[in-house]
Amino acid sequence: MKKLDDSAILVARILMPILFIVAGFGKIGGYAATQQYMEAMGVPGFMLPLTILLEFGGGLAILFGLLTRSVALITVVFTLLTAFIFHSDFAQAGNQINFMKNLTIAGGYLLLAVQGPGYFSIDRILNKKW
Repeated sequence: MKKLDDSAILVARILMPILFIVAGFGKIGGYAATQQYMEAMGVPGFMLPLTILLEFGGGLAILFGLLTRSVALITVVFTLLTAFIFHSDFAQAGNQINFMKNLTIAGGYLLLAVQGPGYFSIDRILNKKW
């Protein structure tokens, strides 16, 4: 049963960061537009490199199981913040579903932070518990 659990965690770690890796990479290509959008929403533009680092770099870290629990917790906070900053105006089309999507993503990453990366991870090879 443990092997099945570890395999399921690996599949989850492959599926969960896809959105973040793609979004982070997209922000690199559309840097100026993303920075303007962030600033229009009241978020300082200097935060964009950190956002890219978390989305792209953190997404890859989760994918490979590196610093999994820490990155997952940071992702929980990030995802909740983006829900409230960018998706809390339910009068705008799509915001309610995006808000709930962010809550769901945060829940998944919280579970990953508690559960850990599983057997098939760099964290296990490095014997990193947190």
